[in-house]
Amino acid sequence: MNEESIRSLSVRGVSYAYRLLRHPEPVTEPALVLGGALQGMFGWPQMDEELGPVADVVTADLPGMGGAEPLPPGPSMEVLCAAILAVIDDLGAPRINLFGFSYGAGIAFSCAQRFPARIARLVLGGVPADVGDPQVHAWQQAAEHLSQGDAAAFATLAAEGLLCLDERRYVARRRLAFRYVRRAMLQAALYSPHAVDSLRRALTDRPDFAGGLSGIPTLVFSGEHDTVTAPDRQRAFAATIGGSRFLTIPDADHWVVLERPQEVAELTARFFTDEPLETAPALVPAARPERAAGDPACV
Repeated sequence: MNEESIRSLSVRGVSYAYRLLRHPEPVTEPALVLGGALQGMFGWPQMDEELGPVADVVTADLPGMGGAEPLPPGPSMEVLCAAILAVIDDLGAPRINLFGFSYGAGIAFSCAQRFPARIARLVLGGVPADVGDPQVHAWQQAAEHLSQGDAAAFATLAAEGLLCLDERRYVARRRLAFRYVRRAMLQAALYSPHAVDSLRRALTDRPDFAGGLSGIPTLVFSGEHDTVTAPDRQRAFAATIGGSRFLTIPDADHWVVLERPQEVAELTARFFTDEPLETAPALVPAARPERAAGDPACV
């Protein structure tokens, strides 16, 4: 049985914590999972399920996220990367496998650029490498509602800005994903002391996806209907990483980790254990539910 523990750390005067699900006999390096600006250490059960049988699984409330202390004013990437390096050192691991989704993809990429010798393999999903003005404007409106105390309007606008709502495009678990994202945003707005600042940083302190990378096996994946950064733009970003692979996951949008969670987790586990990806379920269209006459085509 995998043993779970929580470790508290501090970087540059900011306290934070990470969660370790330890495998008694791992077959690959520890796998650190990073998510979006408002995601914390307890939101990755699918990764526990797929990565837990082969590796130590690490999730975190990084500075400014979840239950951690807030980030100091100013650019945050140096602090976040220093926090992750401290986690690697605390694990006693020479190298780790690193998974980053959405905002977490930017943090993971920045870490790989700063200390490549500590990263064994890199998986980046839903990479916000080129966010369009309409999305930024929608999130700014959402942030304005939040600053005015209207948490419900904030949660709705934020969720709408992160998902593909075009009913002409089939997205697996669309309604479920929308409800989940909206609820998560609402709970963060109501109960997280960092919600406003975390959203502001995700909008204005965006990671730099330039500069390229080499020497680290890297997989970049996108939902085929991602409206935050189009798959073609994510493919162009992947091309700046030497020897990387880019995959498009059908029937999903930006929130592919919610719409096809097990498939993404299995794809990641395969990559971290050097298994072939060609037959991964994530590359096969999702099974579409039967629907009665008159039901919408996209659910």
